[in-house]
Order: sequence, then C-alpha cells, then structure tokens
Amino acid sequence: MDTPGALALATEPPNDGLMKRPPVKGTESFITKTMWRNIIGQSVYQMAILFVLNFAGKPILNLHGPNSTTVLNTFIFNTFVFCQVFNEINSRDIEKINICQGMFSSWIFMCVMVSTVVFQVIIVEFLGTFASTVPLDWELWGLSIVIGIVSMPIAVVLKCIPVEKTAVKQQHDGYEAIPDGPESV
Repeated sequence: MDTPGALALATEPPNDGLMKRPPVKGTESFITKTMWRNIIGQSVYQMAILFVLNFAGKPILNLHGPNSTTVLNTFIFNTFVFCQVFNEINSRDIEKINICQGMFSSWIFMCVMVSTVVFQVIIVEFLGTFASTVPLDWELWGLSIVIGIVSMPIAVVLKCIPVEKTAVKQQHDGYEAIPDGPESV
C-alpha cells in the first residue's frame, strides 16, 4: 500500500507553484513543520478510530458469533487501508485545501488509487485464507469507506492551523567569491 502510494505522489506532474519555492538546503529537515502538522493530525484521527474499533468494535458494530473477531479484524484492516487511500489524496498538496484540482489528469495517480482499491477488494473478498480475512457485507464496506473519507475534512481543518514558516537565512559558506571583470586582474 505504501509503495504504490509513494509512486502515485512521486509521479504527480509538476506545477508552477513548485518552481516558485526557494531551494532547500541539504542540512534542513526532510519533514517540514507543515508535514508534521498533517502527519500528527491524521495519526491522531486514525489511531483514535482504530483504538475504538479494536477495543469496542464488536458491540459498536453489533458483531456476534464464532467469527466475530475475524470480521472485526478484517473491518479494522479495511478501514485502515481506506484511511490511507484518502490520506494519499490529502497528501497531493499539503498546504492547499482544493486537493482534487488536477487529480483526474494525473493518470498514474488515478491508476495507483484504483489498483489499491481493487487489490483491497481482492484481498478481503477472495484471499481469506492467505490474508486471514473474511468477506465483509456491504454495510461494513460502506462504513470503512466513510471512515476513510472523514480524513478529508480533517485535512481541511488541519490546513487551517497556521504553521510557523522558517525564514531563509543567508549563511556564509566559508568561500570567497572569485572576482571577475576588471577586479580580477
């Protein structure tokens, strides 16, 4: 799930906004404060949902019977995957609210998203013995998708939280400029 998602985001076509960004020094942190804000916010949401499902999922979902634990575990797995799928859409642009702009013109991104969902359906519905899953009914599928979709408005709220921008500093690198023109003689 992570590798195709990384491929989808890495193959997004460049836009003019990327060219307006200042260069990043090799010594700066790879993960920016804006990224941390989004990572922490989505992690809190997903961990809260998965924690509640793990410890109180059977009564909440009204699961009974001998395979209720397997159904719950499959549902938790399915919900986690859909949270990640919708978070990939959120991650297309970590600062803009309209993350869907240009999404459908990126055929690689769309292929990866569709293939992730198709593989998830195959894993849950048909690879039960191999993946330790059981087929889910349409209500549990729908609930998994809805819980995943909720990460999108959460991303909008997170993007409204201001993040301190680090100022670009002019640092002396220890080298003297080579004179050119009449001064070089």
